Amino acid sequence: MNKQLLTSDIQDFLFKNPDLDPLAVSLGKSPFPGVSPGELAGQLSGRKKARAKLPFWYAQAGIYYPPLLNLEQASSERTGRYKASLIQGDTLLDLTGGSGIDTFLMREAFREVHYMERNPDLAQIAAHNFKVLGGKNIRVHQGDALALLQGDLAEGKAFNQSAFDWIYLDPSRRKKNRSKVFLLEDCEPPLPEILPELFKVSENIMIKTSPMLDITGGIRLMRNVREVHIVAVGNEVRELVWLLQKDYAQDAERIAVDLKTNFPPFRFYASQEVLAEAPFSVPMEYLYEPNAAILKAGGFKSIAARFHLNKIHLHTHLYTSDACIAFPGRRFKILKNLEYKPGKLPYTKANVSTRNFPESVATLRKRNRIKDGGETYLFFVRSFDESLRVLACQRIENT
Repeated sequence: MNKQLLTSDIQDFLFKNPDLDPLAVSLGKSPFPGVSPGELAGQLSGRKKARAKLPFWYAQAGIYYPPLLNLEQASSERTGRYKASLIQGDTLLDLTGGSGIDTFLMREAFREVHYMERNPDLAQIAAHNFKVLGGKNIRVHQGDALALLQGDLAEGKAFNQSAFDWIYLDPSRRKKNRSKVFLLEDCEPPLPEILPELFKVSENIMIKTSPMLDITGGIRLMRNVREVHIVAVGNEVRELVWLLQKDYAQDAERIAVDLKTNFPPFRFYASQEVLAEAPFSVPMEYLYEPNAAILKAGGFKSIAARFHLNKIHLHTHLYTSDACIAFPGRRFKILKNLEYKPGKLPYTKANVSTRNFPESVATLRKRNRIKDGGETYLFFVRSFDESLRVLACQRIENT
């Protein structure tokens, strides 16, 4: 950590030049003694990343930006605040502190927060940023989380003799060669191995994982899962958040939420999904596509039952009705329902999607000479009678 980057002249430079190209700066000559072009470019890159992802950092002078790799894995401010809304108590232990985003946002719901990070540079940066932002109730501990948990704190206090209301983990999802990993056992630390140890010092654990992780498999491996939050922003699933409770052995609730909409979270249990009824029918007046969080959660029948919709096919996760309703996803007015005949479609420009269809979007565009764009949406689908259909639609915006 080069503290020269925190001087007023450099901070003023960073704030006045938010659109400078970091690559060009890194290849040029630094205008500031004691600061290399690469270090200056790193801070510019961090601020560019934070503009949309971490507005509260971007607006604050004196923030020291960690390497981009750490910022990429860190929670966004939006998802961090959502996680912070899920837990509260007296003490929180963050075992994988990283850039400290989640630690800082969760601090308001706790009297005392302990941040752990084995990378000394990252821990030093986080400690500085906590001070700048006013995180007075956060205690920083540098070292291996499991060693610290077993009592190797510098002040001699053994964590295994203490009880925490919550433990939080965001395991590293990259190998040493920087390739991404998605399996729980490949993360660092490996979750299935350490959970029994963690439950010795807390009855409640929150875990953030990759959105690519299979939910059913995660529940089976981690066990004691009380809730799984499937968190999307703008119809893109960003992360899975798992709430574990010691000795919990019941069905885990699945909670799908898109933080960029006004719809409340869609909640259901896997047992409810099994029993839910979703009648099938031909496409009617309106078409509905659930948001990405609901699809990731696997609420294929539950969403139909909750909103009294018909399903087009068991494996075609599109829904239909005669009346237009408010819906947590995209809505369309069906203009035409056509039998699929390659090369004979009356459309030359449209937004093309496939659902349970034997040909890819690229193949369909090429075979039918359809350019991308426009206001028409074409859904190539398999209907409940196994026929291949093309639904020409117009989108209805949610109000």
